[in-house]
Amino acid sequence: MRIKWLGHSCFVITSDSGLKIMTDPYLSGGSLSYGKITEAADIVTVSHDHSDHNNVAAVSGNPEVVRGSARVKGIEFRAISSYHDEAGGRMRGSNTIFCFEVDGIAICHLGDLGHVLDDKQVAGLGGVDILLIPVGGYFTIDVKTATYVCERLQPRVVIPMHFKNERCGFPIAGVDEFLGGKSGVSRLDKSELEFEKEGLPAAAQIIVLKPQL
Repeated sequence: MRIKWLGHSCFVITSDSGLKIMTDPYLSGGSLSYGKITEAADIVTVSHDHSDHNNVAAVSGNPEVVRGSARVKGIEFRAISSYHDEAGGRMRGSNTIFCFEVDGIAICHLGDLGHVLDDKQVAGLGGVDILLIPVGGYFTIDVKTATYVCERLQPRVVIPMHFKNERCGFPIAGVDEFLGGKSGVSRLDKSELEFEKEGLPAAAQIIVLKPQL
């Protein structure tokens, strides 16, 4: 199974059989200057209806769009309801966390999670091998909360997303603040990695990818 970070909260997960799942396709423009999405996918997940997460029209291949729990093309998607803020959604609305398994690897995409997960939500997520987590704060959980979420979920691999960089000018923090003081950190000069269930690290690793677009 391969995971490729296009940018922001958008990843393409490709199974060994070639099935492609894209998460939260963004609309490029303004403060978000990642390149335009042109890649095809079989399935697209959308955590919430903001333009930097729901640009389904950009995805070619006539994908099936998943916005809640569903079984699509042999993949079981579990949707866990959450909020985009700490005020029960009153500020920025709702957010959907997606958990699904590809080639035996449990993946969790937190979308624009804006609060600490409660016990019921943690139980709903189940075991997590690879966690795709926002770390920039302001619009999402901040560094302190993101660190706590990682400690609670205990994934094998953490891949940060939704942080400020040269292609994201949002008023949010960069990834360095999240990485500070943590062990098992790798910064890679590439956007894509391959994973096998048997080869997942025993101790948690944080992997910072380079955006492809």
